[in-house]
Amino acid sequence: MSRWKGLPESLDQRVRQLVVQLRRLKDHSGLSLVSLAARTSYSKSSWERYLNGKKLPPRDAVAALARVCDADPTRLLALHEVAAQAWGAAAAPEAGRAADPADPPDPGGGPDAAGAKEGAPRPAGGPRVRTGSLVVLAALGVVVVAAVALLLVRPWQQDAAGRGTADGAAGRTAGAVPAFTHRVGETFDCRLTRGPGGLSAGRSRTTTAILGSGATGWDVVEAQCLLHHHGYDPGPVDGIVGENTQRAVKRLQAGAGLPTDGIVGPDTWQVLRR
Repeated sequence: MSRWKGLPESLDQRVRQLVVQLRRLKDHSGLSLVSLAARTSYSKSSWERYLNGKKLPPRDAVAALARVCDADPTRLLALHEVAAQAWGAAAAPEAGRAADPADPPDPGGGPDAAGAKEGAPRPAGGPRVRTGSLVVLAALGVVVVAAVALLLVRPWQQDAAGRGTADGAAGRTAGAVPAFTHRVGETFDCRLTRGPGGLSAGRSRTTTAILGSGATGWDVVEAQCLLHHHGYDPGPVDGIVGENTQRAVKRLQAGAGLPTDGIVGPDTWQVLRR
């Protein structure tokens, strides 16, 4: 497991959650930064900046990391949309500042390189055009489009029993990302059924999501319900991976002969769904 540097204290919590999940996915895969650079179109130094919270990774980089790690990119891309909104809001006051010459642009890593691949030639001659404002406007446009899409795909809501349910066929559409909200002390009940894909609590159909410490969402609720079913108490079913949930995952992994890292990944999901 890599020894990561602490993330900047000023980093927005939404960006921090994305970076933590990317770090865990990278560590779980066993790939080094050099290996990531070799398998993607982003350099080792770019990955170092992305995974240490210095730069927001572009959407394509997040998808590329999921691809080379054989993971489902859906949840990571949802986290990226939220992180991009936070990053854009924080960067807006700085949009007019000149780029730091000590920190050269990379794909998605700076205002002068939005969407460009590292190493791409610059136009010969002429003044360098500052495009920070255009990048902020483009990011806000992406956020608006994402918000409209989420409104069209009606999010999961709580029914009287406290279960997250998809409201209508739209919420069950493949690839839809249901909204997850949590209030302090809120817990969810577990009603398991068995279908073609194995056991299910009806919260998530994933078999590939990577859930490490601090992860939240319906995938976590699903895992906690399945842990309960198998006799491993994760504590309150609250949709948050805390110490109790990690201990339960480790006990399940030990009983199944898996590495006891406390991270729910594809192999652990396979055991949970039995």
